[in-house]
Amino acid sequence: MVSRFVVFLFCVFCFYTCQNKPKVDTKLNELFNMMQGSFNSEKQAKLDSTYFNISLHMYPIWKDKGNYLYVEQALNNRQNKPYRQRIYKVSRLNDSMFSSEIYTIKSDSLWIGKWKNPNAFDTLPMENITLRKGCEVLLKQKTKMYYIGKTGHKTCESSLYGASYATSEVEIFEDKIISWDRGFDTEGNHIWGAKNGGYVFDKLN
Repeated sequence: MVSRFVVFLFCVFCFYTCQNKPKVDTKLNELFNMMQGSFNSEKQAKLDSTYFNISLHMYPIWKDKGNYLYVEQALNNRQNKPYRQRIYKVSRLNDSMFSSEIYTIKSDSLWIGKWKNPNAFDTLPMENITLRKGCEVLLKQKTKMYYIGKTGHKTCESSLYGASYATSEVEIFEDKIISWDRGFDTEGNHIWGAKNGGYVFDKLN
């Protein structure tokens, strides 16, 4: 009787813990992992002189707070002077859609090259980052290990080089990321960004 009772209690305990164990979001984890690493557009730049060789580094930070990435872009031969530093927050919106929110960083020059040591961001307070409202990229899985998405229609305000708004179109593969960022004026005229298509960032590691 005692042994049966012990087995019963064990089964009850297993049922309770299994029911209350947080579910692992495998698709969200897959997308988040695919976005991580160092990339560059060297191959594309060699084939088409209208594209620059750009370095792209995306590494996870604040692992206890969610799916955050520190993102740094620069001309490949001037990586000590990046032209873009951001923090992305990757999350699930519903059964089929994911979001990559974009945050700017206060005093971002202090964090140049810190992708090499992501733990350094443990000292960056959350209040020192600012959400770029309307600039989030909405992503959807199309096939295995392939996600595609873009920003909303005219939702991402941008005054860069006299633009009125910016758009981003993104494709995420296992071995590369294609990113097409452009700026437009109020009448929809192209102001900045690649004209013929996105930058192809091949994963280096």
